[in-house]
Amino acid sequence: MEQDGSVVTLDAEILQPLPDKMADYLSAISNIHERLNCFLDRHVLDAAMNAKQGQQVFVELDHQTFSGTICYIGKVHRSPLPSGLCPVYFGVELQGDGEGKGHCDGTYNGTEYFKCKKDCGLFLPCNKLQFVSAPEKGMAKQEGNPDAVGASPVKVGDTIGFYLDDAFMRGIAMDVFKEEKTWMVKVCPEEEGSEDVFRVIPMDSVVKEELLSPGFEVDADSGIQDQPKRKRSESAEDLESKSPSLDVNSVVRINLDKGNSVTGTICWIGCLPENRQKMAGVELDEDKGVSDGELQGVRYFTCPPKRGLFVRLESCQPDMRFQSISHTSPESTELSGLDAPAVLSNSPPLRDDVAVNVLEGRMKGIQGHCNSCYMDAALFSLFSCTSVLDSMLFKPSLPPDGHVQNILRDKIVNPLRQKGFVAASNVMDLRHQLTEKGECSSFATSEKDPEEFLNLIMHHILGIEPLLKLQSGRLKEQECYCYQIFMDKQEDLVVPNVQQLVEHSFLSSDLKLVEIPSCFILQMPRFGKEYKMFSKIIPSLELDITDLLLDSPRECFVCGAVATQECSACFKDKMFADTGLKQYCDSCCTQAHSHYQRKAHQLTKLHIPEEFCRVSRLGSLRVPREKLELFAVLCIETSHYVSFVKYGPEKENWMFFDSMADRHGDEDGFNIPTVTLCPEVAKYLEMPVATLAMQQPRDMEGVAKRLFCDAYMYMYQSKKMALYK
Repeated sequence: MEQDGSVVTLDAEILQPLPDKMADYLSAISNIHERLNCFLDRHVLDAAMNAKQGQQVFVELDHQTFSGTICYIGKVHRSPLPSGLCPVYFGVELQGDGEGKGHCDGTYNGTEYFKCKKDCGLFLPCNKLQFVSAPEKGMAKQEGNPDAVGASPVKVGDTIGFYLDDAFMRGIAMDVFKEEKTWMVKVCPEEEGSEDVFRVIPMDSVVKEELLSPGFEVDADSGIQDQPKRKRSESAEDLESKSPSLDVNSVVRINLDKGNSVTGTICWIGCLPENRQKMAGVELDEDKGVSDGELQGVRYFTCPPKRGLFVRLESCQPDMRFQSISHTSPESTELSGLDAPAVLSNSPPLRDDVAVNVLEGRMKGIQGHCNSCYMDAALFSLFSCTSVLDSMLFKPSLPPDGHVQNILRDKIVNPLRQKGFVAASNVMDLRHQLTEKGECSSFATSEKDPEEFLNLIMHHILGIEPLLKLQSGRLKEQECYCYQIFMDKQEDLVVPNVQQLVEHSFLSSDLKLVEIPSCFILQMPRFGKEYKMFSKIIPSLELDITDLLLDSPRECFVCGAVATQECSACFKDKMFADTGLKQYCDSCCTQAHSHYQRKAHQLTKLHIPEEFCRVSRLGSLRVPREKLELFAVLCIETSHYVSFVKYGPEKENWMFFDSMADRHGDEDGFNIPTVTLCPEVAKYLEMPVATLAMQQPRDMEGVAKRLFCDAYMYMYQSKKMALYK
């Protein structure tokens, strides 16, 4: 059970599958009984999953029913729940008698999801709404005005002219919709500043481009220019041949008006109904669009709300940040490193002085772009200074997935290890591939969690063997790639180390490792990206997993002999050490539990391998300790991921990587990744716990604060097991 980690046994016949989309809608319902009723009565749930923005609904408030309009559908927080669910809420604008009875103007926790009058907006789960049955959006338009769709005089992407305050202006039609009984056009004027981009104008008041004065031509890139129009004899093919070669997944820039442009990725190319011009459906990098990939009731692609835009293909220009050296100045190319071909020769990971020489400096590491920090930090941590997961690069893969592996190996890992730099365009290639392979459509633009990326590429695409095999009690063995630490707040753990957190989590969940992992990836106890259970966590440079292994010999923590009994209650006894599970040999167990406060403890008999028993009888044989080595830590602060990497054996051998540490230029510029050495970390690792607890984060030297206060994911390796994995 996700709520408390307990295990229950159910009749399989009473279970029903729960699709991910349905789970997201249900998880917004806080009352578990209402949630179950909504699942069992599919009428409301099905209506909610088919609902669209602009649809009419009824809302019950204080035993009164008011009408409203759906203005937003989606999540209303920055990160999913610990279970990975993203609750879907409905942003509703109350109308009529309901005006003024809401709680907001479309803004929640400082983020604007839609616009409405003050106190007219509400965010509600699906079970709080009554959905009004209505025809599909496109069908409604056709019934209201047969000319609106198909033979409409104005379509999305058309260049139009209109009067505004007695001044004639031109712009691009961004959306066509019906407001009460009047058809309206949402226009982006080409001569207005960025503060007032969109205008909504009645369709009767606009004129299409071909009806404008023939002495002027509207250029999609630079506004109105006094020049003759193109000859009508030029074919569409001729025009297309003169425009840059663009295709799906091309990264482009669109100039909407004077001094105002947006960037995005082409997700669809084709012709809209009754429109011979080739159009592009673009997922923008920012919330400056008008849809989620749907136009007039037809879905052409999928993206987050307000990220989708349909424009003429010729209005799209290649994003110069991703062009080769021939399109940029030598100085700019030298800085940005955008012309980065694949490196086909394989290289070992970087260590010690070699790592410093290759990786340290500005424009080093992996260049960030468009919310890529989660992937940049994860890839740098996993491949810069260790080979523990190099099997991902060389494991034989099926042909469809071989391209992903080639990009990962030849365009990211090899350039990183040989040149110390990976261009943003190379990572973007990988993100586009993950978007195609995964169920999520926004890997190329949206921020994700590192574990979501790792699970997708390791399990679903490359199919490598699970990194962890766990067993709870005597239940069926479980496999996973990352381990999330779950535990109750421990009052006596003010500044814990990773060893303590792992032991508490394993003990509370009754877990054991079935085998020694080659790579052990740990997620720290926190809720999303904001809430941290502990203000500081001390990195354990070594993680002792001897007592966490299933059916492995263990030593008595009192005398060091072979242990035969384990006591979970003694683990919490303040009389004993605050680290290490408590197991005893028979004699020490009897002595420890002769105390009246421990007589009621429940003991667990340990399994000792017969081979080890035979050898131990021949003489004093110590139980071997199995320890893992820390090689990297991912940290997060205000939704931005960075990483710390251990590049050598000394305590001072730490480097800090930030894929977006600096920037060159504004919207037309690029991020400058930076790798810096941070030997100051050693100073805090050697501090007594009490002294470290008293340290104010703002007073800690260099970047040490981020390692101790913002840890999100720890990565450990077993060099011994890595030889066999």
